[in-house]
Formats: sequence, C-alpha cells, structure tokens
Amino acid sequence: MSASHFQQFLNEATTPDPSGDSPLGPDCLYGLYVSWAALHGLSPKPDQAFRAGMLRCGVDVRNSRLRMTGPAAADYILSSYPAVA
Repeated sequence: MSASHFQQFLNEATTPDPSGDSPLGPDCLYGLYVSWAALHGLSPKPDQAFRAGMLRCGVDVRNSRLRMTGPAAADYILSSYPAVA
C-alpha cells in the first residue's frame, strides 16, 4: 500500500497535538485507522503494514503527537463503547 493511502488517513482523521497532553497511542491510532478505512469502504491493512506506512509518513506510533478528528474519530469513539441499554 502506498504511503499516500496512509497520508490521506493522517490528513483526514488526525490533527497535530504539539502539547503532547493526550496523544494517540499505537492501539488507538490503529483503531482510528480501521474506522477511517471502513468509512471509505476500504479494507484496513494489517497492523504491521499500518505501522510501516506510518513510519514512511514520519509518524512514530509510540509517540505520535496526534489527536483524532473528523468522522472517523466519532465512529471510533462510538464503536469503542458498548451500547447502553
């Protein structure tokens, strides 16, 4: 998968967090990617391919300094919590 696919994800679903107060960790970043891919009708790449793509885009998944934003963020947050009955 080309880096542009992952760069598109970064452009649409993340925003910089220069303060580093609550950056996305590796699991949350991948979960956000899965939500983004689903919203675009794409099959998400496996975690290893995702991490390699992030590295090519200059993102350290362990210290991303990113926050989530946009529709993928809403989808990820809603799917992360069980429905309240």
